[in-house]
Amino acid sequence: MAQKIKSNDMVKVIAGKDRGKEGQVRQVLPKRGRAVVQGVNMVKKHLRARGPNQPGGIVEREAPIHLSNLMLICRHCSKATRVGFRFRDDGKKVRYCKSCNEDID
Repeated sequence: MAQKIKSNDMVKVIAGKDRGKEGQVRQVLPKRGRAVVQGVNMVKKHLRARGPNQPGGIVEREAPIHLSNLMLICRHCSKATRVGFRFRDDGKKVRYCKSCNEDID
């Protein structure tokens, strides 16, 4: 099945504690149905010391967020939009913005 959200896409969070935030997708985890978005869903991770050069501590990092809580931001109309699929004249399958009807890829 084709992915509506891919790496390096700009997305907007539409549900959850970070609703309204925007960020770039760093990684998509398709089997889990989640994505890691820059600056969104920050969690604190406790790290054990790994010798004298790597001290322990509390590190803040992004956790994966479910894809249903994200909407793609169109590069052409700059709005959070739904995504559709269609075939171009050359036979290539592309994503398109349902708001402005422009190809995303």
